[in-house]
Amino acid sequence: MKNIGLFFGSFNPIHLGHLAIADFFVENSGLEEIWLVISPQSPFKEKNSLMENKHRLAMVEMAIVGKPKLKAFSEEFDLSTPNYTVDTLDHLKKKYPKNQFTLLMGQDNMVQFERWKEHHQILDQFHLFIYPRSQSGIIPTRFLKHPKIHYFEASLMEVSATEIRNAIKNKKPLTNLIPPQIEEYLEKLNPYH
Repeated sequence: MKNIGLFFGSFNPIHLGHLAIADFFVENSGLEEIWLVISPQSPFKEKNSLMENKHRLAMVEMAIVGKPKLKAFSEEFDLSTPNYTVDTLDHLKKKYPKNQFTLLMGQDNMVQFERWKEHHQILDQFHLFIYPRSQSGIIPTRFLKHPKIHYFEASLMEVSATEIRNAIKNKKPLTNLIPPQIEEYLEKLNPYH
């Protein structure tokens, strides 16, 4: 049985913060692989500047070259919409029954976790590994000491995809925000003009 961490995100675009989190969990959690699950559209976010699926997948694949424990995972693109985390987890359990999955989530997600579809089912069947986020809010008390929720002291890397998209629109430097190969890809693509 392989123990796999699932790191969900729109990766619009993938940035150094995402990679730092994935690398942290590879090194500090006992997980054998981290799958970067590229989400087509979050039910909690407005669809305004989401790049096409193929471009977000291509950037994730480029960003993880040389990182054998990180995998790009795009099967959510083929699931019905709106797609919720619990639906993807059901799909993964059926398709990969020999794997054990753990969700990697930012602390900000725990603030609204009770709003997630079937959040009780998720907690019954999966462990959650939580990393810090600066703007998180108050986590419900019952999630602070839950036996399946594990909080990690990862260093914060304050990078947001929104900040990157705005920097691209305003032709500002992206140094220390995204990998160089992603910057080149975005310059050619010009998705946020």
